[in-house]
Amino acid sequence: MIGLVTVLYKSNGVLEDFIRSLSIQTFKDFHLYIIDNSSAETDYDHLHSLLSRYPITSFSIIKNSQNLGVAAANNQGIEQSLKAGHTHTLLLNNDIEILQETVLEEMYRCARRRLEVLIIPKILFHGTRKIWMAGGKMLVERGTTDHVGGWQLDGPEYNITKYFDYAPTCFMLIDNKLFEEIGLMDSRYFVYYDDTDFIFRAVKKGYKVYYLPSCEVFHKESTSTGGMASYFSIFYMTRNRLFFVRKNYKGYSFIRAFGLSLFDILRVARRDYDRKGWKTVGIAIFKGFLMK
Repeated sequence: MIGLVTVLYKSNGVLEDFIRSLSIQTFKDFHLYIIDNSSAETDYDHLHSLLSRYPITSFSIIKNSQNLGVAAANNQGIEQSLKAGHTHTLLLNNDIEILQETVLEEMYRCARRRLEVLIIPKILFHGTRKIWMAGGKMLVERGTTDHVGGWQLDGPEYNITKYFDYAPTCFMLIDNKLFEEIGLMDSRYFVYYDDTDFIFRAVKKGYKVYYLPSCEVFHKESTSTGGMASYFSIFYMTRNRLFFVRKNYKGYSFIRAFGLSLFDILRVARRDYDRKGWKTVGIAIFKGFLMK
């Protein structure tokens, strides 16, 4: 059995597609851990109605009294998966839709047959054939990451299985032995870069992310954070990028990555942000220096 971990935050509007997507899967040997970071706003009558209409027989709901952040909430679900003795955990956003009925089955079989520790599908923008993510790259010298194929139309070049040194964890099957080896998500990030940090640690141990393009997932991007241009996202992306570099780099690599990170942040701010955006960046840089 595998544990599926999803974190709710103002998610009422996306839950029907999410629950329906899981209910149609041919692979049924899973337990769904729903970690609710916005319990005061969640319509539980609606959620339970969906779980009845699109039957998922094995699930748990953990209600947090406040928003603990996606990293800490994911850890709550991962800990439950480990405690239950599951072999794997699938971290998945709930702003996704799956049309294929065999995605969970194919990914799990691949993990068992090939002994892959980290597996991702192809992820497309919802309602399109444009790629959201077909693998990822760690831009080590800049302390950041890039999605392979982002905003490109799907094509043959994105239908090849391969290994990557990064991918976001918005739909990732993970062998639970990895958590025991490198630990859980670093909850200090709250949101953004927690997955970068986790995969960075895994790669340092010699692991790679296996891309399985026969499996497809559709992503409704940033439904809970307001998009990458929101002040919320500007703050956490800025602060956490600097903290990621401070935490994981040393010597010349640190000086280079930290300097290039600041250059990138200020260049984008100059080009795209209003006065409030600049203020948000300034506060985030200050916090990024001080985080421990």
